Amino acid sequence: MSDLRIVVVGAGGRMGRELIAAVHNTPGVCVLAGIEQSGSPFVGQDLGELAGLGSMGVEVTDDALAAFVRADAVLDFTVPAATVAFSELAAQARIVHVVGTTGLSPEDDAKIVAAARHAVVVRSGNMSLGVNLLAGLVRTAARALDDAFDIEIVEMHHRHKIDAPSGTALLLGEAAAEGRGIDLDEHAVRVRDGITGPRKAGDIGFATLRGGSVVGEHSVILASDGERIELTHIAQDRAVFAHGAIKCAMWGHGRKPGLYSMDHVLGLASET
Repeated sequence: MSDLRIVVVGAGGRMGRELIAAVHNTPGVCVLAGIEQSGSPFVGQDLGELAGLGSMGVEVTDDALAAFVRADAVLDFTVPAATVAFSELAAQARIVHVVGTTGLSPEDDAKIVAAARHAVVVRSGNMSLGVNLLAGLVRTAARALDDAFDIEIVEMHHRHKIDAPSGTALLLGEAAAEGRGIDLDEHAVRVRDGITGPRKAGDIGFATLRGGSVVGEHSVILASDGERIELTHIAQDRAVFAHGAIKCAMWGHGRKPGLYSMDHVLGLASET
């Protein structure tokens, strides 16, 4: 069986380079192309040189469609506008689109759902296998404990992250809300400042920290009057996200079009 042919979009970014290296070092997959926007200084550069691997004989291109039609899957950790555009191209090419982009709006979500009618889209706010297992534990804990246990989510990332709360924090918040059988949008508290009054029962709070080079740290705290449970995940290397994304691409290859999550990849949710 031939290797799964993968396109890495946003190839010149930190995550793009991590993805190139991870694909290159993973048996059963290969880097077919790297994509950057037109005018980028990375266009024309060798992918291997870009990722610190030595020459691979594959150059960064700005022609995404030409790459997609020859590929089996695309790994996408870019920005919302780019991800929406790539979702349309992936749908045209009928390939697997692994989406790790965060900060997507409801309008962006709707366009990705539409693209999933023709492509296999595997989307998660965090591609780490450990974080997605954590979400399952949070869902179970929230279901088992009533709202006498307050739920707070604390996250910290590097100073360059542009969205808050993180996609992972929101993923964990959704898991907690699902466990409680409530709507996250109606119960999320993202900002506290000044005289806020007492905490409302059933709220799910978010605290966002930014600084240094922190890859990603998330804790879900369930606190009652007499005890506290803390569930924590610490990412020490971006490679964990890259390896999770590759697992998603390999899992999605050959499946019917649709919108999937890491729960499907890990066997925590059934396919419909």
